[in-house]
Amino acid sequence: MIPSNAPRHPAAAVQVVAGLGCRSGCGVEDLLSLLLHSLQAHGLTVDNLAGLASIAHKQSEPGLLALAQHLGLQLSCFSSEELLPYQHRVQGSPLTLAATGSPAVAEPCALALATLMSGNTARLLGEKTRNASATCALASIAPKDVS
Repeated sequence: MIPSNAPRHPAAAVQVVAGLGCRSGCGVEDLLSLLLHSLQAHGLTVDNLAGLASIAHKQSEPGLLALAQHLGLQLSCFSSEELLPYQHRVQGSPLTLAATGSPAVAEPCALALATLMSGNTARLLGEKTRNASATCALASIAPKDVS
């Protein structure tokens, strides 16, 4: 699925961000396939996607960087400390905590970026999805409060 030539984010369109966690060496194909599956499950396409997020120690992960470049989006990375306010809303894993310093990655990264982009509290769109090498969570971007 390739973005259309239409404006990337029409005003009426739903905007979401994807939080991504992955194993070292995860390929761009695995990440893209998982992301497209996640978007399709919610009736969305890459045209609804406004950003990608992951944990700071993955900021140089080749698959994540290639995905961001392929989609023409910025990859925002958050430290485990920056993700703390979003951890209570998701179920973490001891294995993820040991590997990353954060009990969960995909969901809190999506929530952190969506909140940062909107200035409002974000919400997850359902459960995260996963494949053998990655996880993906989507969060909606609430419209900015203009009052």
